[in-house]
Amino acid sequence: MLSHAPCSPMWLRANGAAAASAVSTAVSQRCGSSAVASALPPRVKLPDGPTLEDFLGKGKSSTSASLRPPVVRKPPWLKMKNPDLTTEGTARFKLLKSTVTDLKLATVCQQAKCPNIGECWSEGSATVMIMGDTCTRGCRFCSVATSKAPPALDPDEPAKLAEAVVKWGLDYVVLTMVDRDDIPDQGASHVAATIRELKLRSRDNLLVEALVGDMQGNHDLVAEVARSGMDVFAHNLETVERLTRVVRDRRAGYRQTLAVLAKAKEVRPSLVTKSSIMLGLGESKEEIQQAMHDLRGAGVDILTFGQYLQPTKRHMKVTRFVPPSEFDEWKIVGEALGFEVASGPLVRSSYRAGELFKSRLAKRASPGITVE
Repeated sequence: MLSHAPCSPMWLRANGAAAASAVSTAVSQRCGSSAVASALPPRVKLPDGPTLEDFLGKGKSSTSASLRPPVVRKPPWLKMKNPDLTTEGTARFKLLKSTVTDLKLATVCQQAKCPNIGECWSEGSATVMIMGDTCTRGCRFCSVATSKAPPALDPDEPAKLAEAVVKWGLDYVVLTMVDRDDIPDQGASHVAATIRELKLRSRDNLLVEALVGDMQGNHDLVAEVARSGMDVFAHNLETVERLTRVVRDRRAGYRQTLAVLAKAKEVRPSLVTKSSIMLGLGESKEEIQQAMHDLRGAGVDILTFGQYLQPTKRHMKVTRFVPPSEFDEWKIVGEALGFEVASGPLVRSSYRAGELFKSRLAKRASPGITVE
């Protein structure tokens, strides 16, 4: 008597290959070989996939190449050039760098990997970042470190910074700040105290530009900063309205930025206001034009255009490298609207800031030129 039913898995294992062959013959005789063949699924030839060499980077098959995203190389006009520093410029660069290190100051030139650091520092100009080097926001274009709870503010920072600026012998300084949403007043009182200290120690011979945050849209805080004695109130729009949610932190807003700029001008009508737009993020010409009209409607005096450059692989990719000729066109359009404009692939918001400010003041002072 059989211990297992014929053709069961246990029976086949017990009786070996010969039994399996016998079963196959019996099925063929009973059902016919064509029935057996039709019961089996048709063979499907699978396409050849990438080999081990492809993964190791040695293969050159079209399959492996299609799996990799295309490499977007920087065009020639974005290649950095040696600033060709003079002996005096080199000495000034070293002095500024050593002072920043000794006093443990943070500069946006270093934090944001600015391409103009050699040129600006050799000329004795720098953008100093106050309130620490860690931001509470995470914009997708910015390489500054982020944290929900950055270190506490340094109460001695205003005095230390003023000491450094006096040592550098500057007549124009640009301050920028990280966003501090963790502080009740967003750091407004700290910014104001820093500007007052700079003005005091320089005996009011120093021009101060401050690139400030949006203070979460709190107009009282914006007014406090605007009244602190600064000469230029800067707050960047960064991009067009459609891309704001993609490019900037969710707590920032296109309309909120415009309202902050408008409030600063309302509080001090004589205050020069400034903003900046990055190109190469996927914006259209019509959207850029609309952003320019919106900024002019908010009373902005100075506008800068620059190429967005991806700081690290984890940040937003560049959509397009805008040629220098287009930057020249935007400069013409901006000036026609009444802006003082700096526009170029390597221009950043604080690039040649002193020159733009002085040019704006000169236009205001000229009797034949009307500047709204």
